[in-house]
Amino acid sequence: MSSKLSFSFPFRSFYLCLECRTCVMKLTEQAPPVRTFMTTSRKRAIAAPPIDFSSQDDLPPPNVRNARVVPASPSYFSGRPDFTDNLLNLQALLRRYQTLPTVAPGQAPRVAWRTVSQYRLLVGEPVRASKYHQVIEILKRLNQIHPAVMPGDLQEVMQIYKRDINPYAVVKRPSVIDEHGRACGIGRRKSSSAKVFLVQGEGQVLINGKNINQIFGRIHDRESALWALKATSRMDKYNVWALVSGGGTTGQAEALTLGTAKALMVHEPDLKPALRRAGCVTRDPRRVERKKPGKLKARKMPAWVKR
Repeated sequence: MSSKLSFSFPFRSFYLCLECRTCVMKLTEQAPPVRTFMTTSRKRAIAAPPIDFSSQDDLPPPNVRNARVVPASPSYFSGRPDFTDNLLNLQALLRRYQTLPTVAPGQAPRVAWRTVSQYRLLVGEPVRASKYHQVIEILKRLNQIHPAVMPGDLQEVMQIYKRDINPYAVVKRPSVIDEHGRACGIGRRKSSSAKVFLVQGEGQVLINGKNINQIFGRIHDRESALWALKATSRMDKYNVWALVSGGGTTGQAEALTLGTAKALMVHEPDLKPALRRAGCVTRDPRRVERKKPGKLKARKMPAWVKR
């Protein structure tokens, strides 16, 4: 007697006898069907009907659940998308207009570009100085294009990187000789300032209504105050009337040097090369360095004590 418990192999069947606990094999002429394990149905796939994109009415409604936000810029996933877009835009403009006629670098219009800190505030991104240097180099090359053939779209793009106030566009007001024959020059040194009036005369000098010997006790300060006239051999051809304030004697004397040189160039502009060689034209920017906390002076440290 065989039980209903059975397990099958191809072409053979085994039955388990419950009484003798032995397997009885029975050959079969037809192989049992083979089971196939599939996760999907075996129905044949049917293609969707074609969509006519010419008419908007036939389009299926949008699926909001499967919709995703597409970035407007391909640089969205970079660390600095706005800077990357600006750099790529400038490179594209350079490739487009690189064949236009250019001028020499010294003849190109002087432009004050934004600093890296100003550009960071403009785009709101932490741009490195080395990366922003690439933008400045491209802008300098584009600025060398001849102004007569400068495209309008390129001018609009370059305007974004220019400062709001161009210091090179400020024209200095020229000094003139007034109706009394006086030329005015202003000089500064350290915290001292001097306003010098120069007029043709016999070589008289008045500083704050006093003689130069009463203002400057040192001979070096007297010579420094009138060094512009002495270097050009004009000591006995002009009278000097000056007002000085601030600082000490050294600063006031060197401020007089610069103010006298500026007033002298108004009378005789051809003396500028000689005055420049004498060192009377350039303003000296040196100042006393401030004292630092924890130090005796600007840089001097207190003596080190072991114990």
